[in-house]
Amino acid sequence: MDKIQVDILGISSSPSNAGAYALILKELHGNRRLPIIIGAFEAQAIALELEGMKPPRPLTHDLMKTIIDTFAVSLNEVYINELRDGTFYAKLVIEGVSNTEEIDSRPSDAIALAVRYSVPMFVDADVLNEAGIRSEAEDEEHEPAPEAGAEEPVKQYTTKYEQLQASLKDAVEKEDYERAAKIRDELRKLGVSEQ
Repeated sequence: MDKIQVDILGISSSPSNAGAYALILKELHGNRRLPIIIGAFEAQAIALELEGMKPPRPLTHDLMKTIIDTFAVSLNEVYINELRDGTFYAKLVIEGVSNTEEIDSRPSDAIALAVRYSVPMFVDADVLNEAGIRSEAEDEEHEPAPEAGAEEPVKQYTTKYEQLQASLKDAVEKEDYERAAKIRDELRKLGVSEQ
């Protein structure tokens, strides 16, 4: 399994899922992003740790860290290893006294623990290829500027999700709301969520 290291780019509220948040992971040595829809509690747990804020009482992930530390095992890494039916799956790689175990986890819980331990986070290459989105800003930095008078290059999209997002934007700009609603529904069907 080929793993690609990622870091947290940010967390924002999800406009398409009320009460949910989009956790954006960034490829460390590349320009792809991986959006994962997570719940409000997990988003809060990750954000509080990233900001260095300590709640008055330990959150579930703080409790999990205490348990891991108490039993003399260590969290070595976390990785998102699978995308099946629009749902991401993750593993915690925990090293004990005599062996290393991989424990199933939701990606949001795995990442909440990863930020508490400052361990590396990885995504399986196949998952990143399937669900990753190329950052246009970084692509533009690496592409030469078009010559004066030259036609704009045709935009190439890397995922179906990105193609649908562009089509939705175009439909809204043209005030074709019926088409926009159909595209929105396609996006919801395709929506990558954690469940």
